[in-house]
Amino acid sequence: MQPICIIDYRMGNLLSVQKALEAVGFPARVTNSPEEVLAAPGVILPGVGAFGDAMEALKQKGLQKAIVEVCRRGTPFLGICLGMQLLFEASEEGGRVEGLNLLPGVVKRLPGGVKIPHMGWNQVDFCRTSPLFKDIPSAAFFYFVHSYHVEPADPGVTVGRTEYGGRLVAAVQAGNIFGVQFHPEKSSTLGLKVLANFGELVYQ
Repeated sequence: MQPICIIDYRMGNLLSVQKALEAVGFPARVTNSPEEVLAAPGVILPGVGAFGDAMEALKQKGLQKAIVEVCRRGTPFLGICLGMQLLFEASEEGGRVEGLNLLPGVVKRLPGGVKIPHMGWNQVDFCRTSPLFKDIPSAAFFYFVHSYHVEPADPGVTVGRTEYGGRLVAAVQAGNIFGVQFHPEKSSTLGLKVLANFGELVYQ
């Protein structure tokens, strides 16, 4: 069984994601090789940190083109936290920074009046079904750490929302492209279930 590739661009809980996938029975490899990403049956883009730094690191390692290629060819792809934000056109963090442009929409700072960053457990309500959340109830709790959030141009890609100073997008799907704002690798049993569901998509 060829392993799922977890992209290493020095921004993310790489080993935590790898161990979580292995705990639910799926092989995983941390890599910064575009060739390995292109050959993978499934790809995960984790991330914690600044949007602009992340995009620069992906470009320098030749990973930006590899990500776009695997997404366009139909490979199951999961973006986690910053990894989800990078899927969109641009972020307002540090001015306007161009993203991977795989999904229409922008990344904006969390609304005023709430503590930033948002850190802690929040409920996610599902507005449509997605195989990523198979057998997971709506209003389940997941662990968040973020200062920015996505605003998709197409509301149809939104799978789940959470409440934090307003209704924020917590999960998206467009075909083979999935994204979660929370950290499944830090979200206990239900977080592991999300990763298990992704693994099942990869090897179905």
